[in-house]
Amino acid sequence: MKKLGVAIIGCGSIHKVHADAISKSESAHLVCVADVVEERAQATASQYNCEWYSDYRKVLENDSVDVVHICTPHYLHAPMAVEAMNAGKHVLVEKPVAIHFDEVWKMISSRDKNNRYIGICFQNRFNPSSVKAKEMIDSGELGPVMGIKGIVTWHRDESYYTQSDWKGRFATEGGGVLINQSIHTIDLMQWLAGGVKAVRGSVSTRLLGNVIEVEDTAEATMYFNNDAVGIFYATNCYTFDSPVEIEVHCEKARLRLYNDKLIVEKQDGSSYVVDEDTGNTKYKSYWGKSHGILIENFYNCILNNEPKSVISVEEAFESLKIIDGIYKSASTGNKIYL
Repeated sequence: MKKLGVAIIGCGSIHKVHADAISKSESAHLVCVADVVEERAQATASQYNCEWYSDYRKVLENDSVDVVHICTPHYLHAPMAVEAMNAGKHVLVEKPVAIHFDEVWKMISSRDKNNRYIGICFQNRFNPSSVKAKEMIDSGELGPVMGIKGIVTWHRDESYYTQSDWKGRFATEGGGVLINQSIHTIDLMQWLAGGVKAVRGSVSTRLLGNVIEVEDTAEATMYFNNDAVGIFYATNCYTFDSPVEIEVHCEKARLRLYNDKLIVEKQDGSSYVVDEDTGNTKYKSYWGKSHGILIENFYNCILNNEPKSVISVEEAFESLKIIDGIYKSASTGNKIYL
């Protein structure tokens, strides 16, 4: 079977997760990497025995490349994805899908015009605990979803922003705790509970207003398509990165996703672990353990011409609409319909 030729654009912190997954893949091999910082590109190329470029356009000109992974700063996701698809490449994009709505339309248009696959990295959907929670909710065995809450309490200090040339600014990051640290939680909440139709929320910058222009704290009430109500809170002002907590309140039981476990809490007060994401990870724990699963799944979709299990641009757009709604609600004080 022919292996897909793969390239990575962007050799920052997240790219090693992708490179390691590619090196273990039975469906693909790493052809080249690119980064504007030559030393980073060279170091990755040396470690993974591939070519390197300082100009990402060289990647797009390489006929050996079938798939491009985009691991660049947020503001470059959409334009690079469009350019790659126009060059005939399939594309896998790190979150967020984009930072502006008009960019999303351009990505969809380029995908359809060029008949390419494009997937978005919401890898936590592939965690065993997330998969099992989704199965239990969709089966109806727990009754309808009545409410859902998501809580993210993490820590980002001044050096996190000052060591970067793009974080902490709306023009390049697209926001703060909403679009960066808590977007996976927002995505899981809307995915598990059936989509959001309206939001009401607020944002603020509590600690680093002299360093960043984006929010470090946000909260919202989410109104779901099935009339469930969600509550959401996220902050980068805590003293460490505590585990994300998601609770889904169904008619017959509550599901808790916490510390890599799926816990069922019954109406009689008893509880039991249904599933958990076993195994250690050498990467940051909050990235989860499922990048490899998502990446291999994406390759198989390309090779088998089967798009159903790709996390599409349209699906990833849902979290962006929720974030945009929270910002609009914060500025107007109104409930915003998406």
